[in-house]
Formats: sequence, structure tokens, C-alpha cells
Amino acid sequence: MKEPDMPAAESNSLAPSLALIAALLAALLMWAGPAQADEATWALLKKGGQVVLVRHALTDPGVGDPPGFVLDDCKTQRNLSATGRGEAQRLGAAFRARAVPVARVLSSPWCRCIETAKIAFGSTPQTNAALGNLYDRPGNRDSQTAAFKELLAQAPRQGNLVLVTHGSTTLAFTGVSPATAEMVVVTPDSNGGFKVAGRIPVTEAGASK
Repeated sequence: MKEPDMPAAESNSLAPSLALIAALLAALLMWAGPAQADEATWALLKKGGQVVLVRHALTDPGVGDPPGFVLDDCKTQRNLSATGRGEAQRLGAAFRARAVPVARVLSSPWCRCIETAKIAFGSTPQTNAALGNLYDRPGNRDSQTAAFKELLAQAPRQGNLVLVTHGSTTLAFTGVSPATAEMVVVTPDSNGGFKVAGRIPVTEAGASK
């Protein structure tokens, strides 16, 4: 016996429901993808042997450095905002919560990078000119990139090497333009090169399990 046709009104009412279900599934997939990628990167960090480039946390508004700034005088520079200090705290808390081993922390000589490293990892870091700001300094790119490759060769087998630097510098070294306090994790190889293993934004860094 032939089943009766579904009334048109009832059939039409299902269409929005199916569309809503499809949208929810798509949203869940989009959310799970980055989260799973972050977890894989955290697992890699826990094993050690990685180099972690961290862009300094959020600063007071502005781009680059004020005219006539002095590298040794933080009062003349663009420094971390209260929000930025919170980002640095979340970054460090995520490392501790996940028991990620840190063998060494190096920083750009700029005050905003030094403060980010100090808040996140608990002590004043050693500075390294290779990690300095490349914004408006294209002439330094080749020499700093060569120095970065030397740092890669010093990556520890036990623990990780953390390099707190600038967005422009991370972009020049890796081709990745990170957000403030975002981590770009690279895995050195035996030929003096590396591959970008993953990225963890500070919003995910704070969501430790």
C-alpha cells in the first residue's frame, strides 16, 4: 500500500531543521580541528627538542617604536599593556599546567619581549640580538636569519628552547605571522633546517587540560 505523501507544510518545516543541524556539525568540526592540532603540538612540546618562537604579548597601542627610543630605556619604548601582561601569565601557566619542559629562554633586547618572558617563565631572560625587531629594519634580515639558524642548531634534546621575539622577526624566520603571545613551534632537522610543527594562540594556551 502506498504511503500517503507528507503534507507540504510539514515537509517545508523540516528544511530549516536540517540546515540548522548541518550548520551545527560544521561548526563543531571547525572547532575540533584547531583544538586537536593544538593538542598534537602540546604533545610534541612535552617530548622536548623543539624551538618555540613566541611573539611578545599585547602592548600599548602603536606600531614599531617611538621616535628616538633607546633600547636600554624601557620608558622610551612601547611596552606591555595590562591585557598583555595577562596574556603572558596565561602563556606561562599553560606551560606549567602541561608540564612542558623549558631548557632555556632567550629574548629580544626590546623591553616588551623581556617582560613577556619574565612574566611567563619567572626570571629575566638572556637577550640575543638575533631576536631583535625587524620592523623597519629590512637590512638586518639576512644576518638575523643566519643567527637564528645557529640557534636552531643549539636546540636541546631535553626540554625546549623558547625564543621571545617580534611578529616581524618570526615572519622573516618562519613565514608565519603570529598574533600577540602566540607560539610558533619549529622542529630542527639534522641538515640545519627546520619545519613548522604547529601554532598555539594564547587563547588556546590558556585552555589547559
